[in-house]
Amino acid sequence: MRWRSAGGGRGAKEDTENFRDERSAEKFRDLVNAHGQSWPPGWIRGQGFIADQRRPGTMFEPYALAHIDRLTGVQGDTKAKYRKLVLENMSPWFKPYTVEDGEGSIVREMVQDWINDLAAGNAAPLDPSDRKPRKKYAAKTIANQHGLLSAILQAAVDAVPSLRTANPCAKNRLPRLDTDEVEDEICPLEREEWAWVHECLGELDTEAQELGEVIAETGFRWGESTALQPRDLQMRNGRPALRVQRAWKRDEDGQPYLGAPKSKKSRRTVVVRWGLWNKLKRRAKGLKPTDLLFTGPMGGRWDAGTFRRLRWVPAIELAAERFGLTKRPRIHDLRHSHAAWLIAAKVPLPAIQARLGHESITTTIDVYGHLLDALDDEVVAAVEWAMDPMAPLPGFLVHSGLAQLPHQRGWVAPGGWTDPGGTPGAPGDSETVFVITAGSRRVPFAERQHAQDVADQWNNDRAETITKLKEAGWTEDGLNRVRALGPEERERWTGAGPVWRRKPDRRLVYHRVATFRPDGTLAHEPEPMADGWVWEFETDLYTDAAAQMRTEFRPGPSALTEAFARGIDKEAVSRAYDEVCAKAQEVCGHSPYLEPLITGA
Repeated sequence: MRWRSAGGGRGAKEDTENFRDERSAEKFRDLVNAHGQSWPPGWIRGQGFIADQRRPGTMFEPYALAHIDRLTGVQGDTKAKYRKLVLENMSPWFKPYTVEDGEGSIVREMVQDWINDLAAGNAAPLDPSDRKPRKKYAAKTIANQHGLLSAILQAAVDAVPSLRTANPCAKNRLPRLDTDEVEDEICPLEREEWAWVHECLGELDTEAQELGEVIAETGFRWGESTALQPRDLQMRNGRPALRVQRAWKRDEDGQPYLGAPKSKKSRRTVVVRWGLWNKLKRRAKGLKPTDLLFTGPMGGRWDAGTFRRLRWVPAIELAAERFGLTKRPRIHDLRHSHAAWLIAAKVPLPAIQARLGHESITTTIDVYGHLLDALDDEVVAAVEWAMDPMAPLPGFLVHSGLAQLPHQRGWVAPGGWTDPGGTPGAPGDSETVFVITAGSRRVPFAERQHAQDVADQWNNDRAETITKLKEAGWTEDGLNRVRALGPEERERWTGAGPVWRRKPDRRLVYHRVATFRPDGTLAHEPEPMADGWVWEFETDLYTDAAAQMRTEFRPGPSALTEAFARGIDKEAVSRAYDEVCAKAQEVCGHSPYLEPLITGA
């Protein structure tokens, strides 16, 4: 066989290699072409890969398959997938090479070429000529396959005795998932979109509707939901709940069977609404404790592909036709939707992790971290409260443990620390509302003019601040978190809180804070009294009292006590501030956060 070395052209060096048969020459030709008209790494001219130096058991394919067979704690169907990846997407590149160091060993350049070939959809060196063209793989798929290859080669490094000194997969840069490369891998539904799908599922099959409802309300995986049995309907702390004790799996031959959930933390109990629980209780009536709650058309387990074809896709198409649904979610996106709803409701990530059955909170963050941008305002408000003793407790923490510590010592001056009088009013079932977004709050109004007046006044109150932030280089997105936006007309109000049927009250509220150590000394010099315009719908900040005061033990090793005074009468607030500071000095030595310091716990 003759060829010109890499760089080609008439002046390039001509190389040759001799073979006894045409088939061996063709295989070598493919290797040369795959390596850019260069000698294959590890090939010795006239001798090949020196087969006597490459032990059969350490050649890539048999070693990789043996490594997969020895894996522990891995399901049979997962091992089958790994074997398929080795045979289809690795051996066509690495089969002639050994995992051992020396001649004919797999080296980093080979792995880099393999990564690039997967990304570009290039043919493998050992692909038969009649093989259909390879597809381009997404960045995440390449990362997953690279992880498997790395684990195989790391096993050679860790072997006793070691087969190689280094892993050629280490420090390789993998393709990045660019924003314009693929669409989002998850497709969560908004509440209204789920209502459309739910309605359309019900028109097709009420059992399919209830199965979808289970997944959307619990975040269960498909294999967990379709494995539910009557005995899984339980109570937890007086609340109805579903217990995940088993899930559908597949063995190495692809046959389904009921086994343990995906991981230790996947075995969990999840509280549900009474409405769903009662539906499932009715479904369980007459069934044995070990019967399936949901069965397919033939009476056995619901196959995911069959459900998708017969129920899910028709429901999505009906929702698109009837309501204008533009998304094309998978069944598994109901699980993602559940997580997105919890994040939007500011449920803590550890609670979401436990509900979804993630083994590690890292998984929860990796999958849903991009949705946390919606909580930027809350994060900034919480950090400001923690770092600035003058900052009031953020509104979304009013009912949290920080706002209602069981051992908190607090009191208010007469007539103070109370909610404003009067109720704005509850919305009707189908009332049109006009919503403004003021900072991090969404506020609904029954009349557009009220909403517009409040938005305009809010922005006027903050005009100077917004100008300074612009000069400081803030982006429009950042400024919109300070401004009031809207009003936006909606068919009805589905959020928390009442609809305002009048223009809310607005007060200039004065406030001052001091923080004391357990020995009664100031933790730092208090800032001067501050003031700001506060609206009645800002329930955590608003007051119409002349003065109010409060002490609060702040959590943390410093065991600080905060003295806080506020009100609409500056002189009254000043007097209340002196009084509450004296009170704080009396009680600061009784902070419950001193207990760990005293007991040494």
